[in-house]
Amino acid sequence: MGDGGNLRLPNASGLQAARAAIQAQAAPLMQRHHCVFLGGDHAITLPLLRALAHQHGPLALLHFDAHCDTWADHFGEPSGHGTWTREAIEEGLVSAHHTVQVGLRSAAERSAREFVRDRGGLIHHARELWGLEGAQLAPLLQTVRERIGQRPIYLSLDIDCLDPAFAPGTGTPEAGGLSMSQVLYWVEGLADLNWVGMDCVEVCPPFDHAELSSLAACTLVWAYLSGQARRLQTAA
Repeated sequence: MGDGGNLRLPNASGLQAARAAIQAQAAPLMQRHHCVFLGGDHAITLPLLRALAHQHGPLALLHFDAHCDTWADHFGEPSGHGTWTREAIEEGLVSAHHTVQVGLRSAAERSAREFVRDRGGLIHHARELWGLEGAQLAPLLQTVRERIGQRPIYLSLDIDCLDPAFAPGTGTPEAGGLSMSQVLYWVEGLADLNWVGMDCVEVCPPFDHAELSSLAACTLVWAYLSGQARRLQTAA
């Protein structure tokens, strides 16, 4: 396990140039290593998926978020951190049927909110998970395991999937979210899937009271990496 350092991004050159730089630098890293990338906002995920899909073909996707990120535009711009999931599906980087979204709860028009489900994917809105802890979540994880099978799968975790009580340090907090123990149960419980990478995004340190969000992000990334280390050890 090691730290690959920071990716070098161009200054003041726009989103597309930044994404191109991310993809160019991330691709060789992911060919040699099992990587976790730390954002940044959720716009970083699309170039990472482009690089991984070039290696593996269309991926499965487990997406934790308060927001659907399937809007047709981002406040008038054609692309952004609110459009990447739609773009990934439309580009064929991920399979819609093998896409699972967990924790959605922000206001959205139906076409965006249900975009994944309308194309055969699976959505667990936060409201459906209220009050469910531990083994009560096991049937949901089993459904995901049966749906994904051994397809290569990517984990994209927006820290705002957590309720602001657990992660106040984020740019777009939404009340009524998931608990830390709920998300840990998902990450640990699905560690045996065929994971090919992860990102954790939207942590905003200036807004982070008592470093709660940073602690949550570190814990979830560590849980993911620990699961992958054990999976590789078992395979050997």
